[in-house]
Amino acid sequence: MLSLIVVNLIFLTLVILFNGFIAEKLLFPNNPEYIVLLGIIVVIDATSALPLAKLRAEENAKKFAFVQLLGIGINIGLNLIFMLIVFQPATQNAEVGVRFILIANLAASLVKPLVLYKDFLQLKWNWDTRLVRSMVKYSFPLALAGFAFIINETVDRILLKHLTFKQATTEMTSEAALTFAESQVGIYSASYKLAMLVTILLQAYRYAAEPFFFAQAKSKDRNNTYVKVMNYFVAAVFVCFLGVALNLDIFKYFIPNSSYWEGLKIVPILLLANVFSGIYINQSIWYKLSGQTKYGAFIATGGAVLTLTLNFIFIPIYGYMACAWATFIVYGGQMIASYWLGQKHYPIPYNLRKFALYSSVAIAVYLLLNWVDISPGITQILLHNFVILLYIGLVYWLEKPSVSKR
Repeated sequence: MLSLIVVNLIFLTLVILFNGFIAEKLLFPNNPEYIVLLGIIVVIDATSALPLAKLRAEENAKKFAFVQLLGIGINIGLNLIFMLIVFQPATQNAEVGVRFILIANLAASLVKPLVLYKDFLQLKWNWDTRLVRSMVKYSFPLALAGFAFIINETVDRILLKHLTFKQATTEMTSEAALTFAESQVGIYSASYKLAMLVTILLQAYRYAAEPFFFAQAKSKDRNNTYVKVMNYFVAAVFVCFLGVALNLDIFKYFIPNSSYWEGLKIVPILLLANVFSGIYINQSIWYKLSGQTKYGAFIATGGAVLTLTLNFIFIPIYGYMACAWATFIVYGGQMIASYWLGQKHYPIPYNLRKFALYSSVAIAVYLLLNWVDISPGITQILLHNFVILLYIGLVYWLEKPSVSKR
């Protein structure tokens, strides 16, 4: 905890000192307070991460879920109060609304250490240099991998805004170019949020899976367990893929601005990208269990470099479509690289036949139903979801022997 606090204090000091410079580079020169507020939120969340990790290690899922859901509830509640009651769009500009949203996020983050205060009080504030060294040796590559993962997740929107703005300034005024660039980011971000319905499953899975995998590490039957879990996981994420991709006419209403619906065509691409990301995350346990975390850094850094390269080259040509395909290619490449390296250094005999079957059937079903010309409506919804049920039935039939042996 001491090392965590030291790192976060250094980070927050840098954010406060250079908030104006950072805001200017992100094209928010008049709102450096955004950067300060975000910096404080990140520091609070990072400091709360250790007691939350302790709850996961202790398998105290109820308290963990309570703390997380309480934060989400406060965030949503304050956003509703601020945006529906306090914020007056007729008389206040958008920057005021953004500040309200950040304040709601800050309050939601603060509730975590307040609820977990006993964990902080029970700490013995002793500095253990040997422990810090072993932690850094193991986790520094993972920190690099995490940073690279953030680049993969967020840099496409940053580059989309900057490169689109730069290109648009040759044809329109700076103000109009900025508005156009922000609209393109809005379309892409709205579609990305629909694809993140798969990510919600991945996040819940990660919370439970990592402690489970470490607990199984000393078991003689660990590989069989890892293979079974991967089979179920692959089936589950492709069910999510079909559930969202085949029901876009329903999910599109989560995007209230209908002018952003033009970006729905990238949702299936991003869904598959997130499926690949989930499989990669599931595979990544091999370098954590074996202590060879440097390979995680290599894979993630390679992905970050590829993300930057593809977006720099293709955004000026294809706009947000380039962002979607770059995400697809990078996560697919990371999945393949992790499997190849894992089989060399910590082999787990994954069932590639089932992976190929579940993925090919799901993608074929999606393409076939999109090829069939059915007008949007109740008939299409019933047909699409009936096919999803058939897919679930196929998975259950194939996995039933494995379930009965448990």
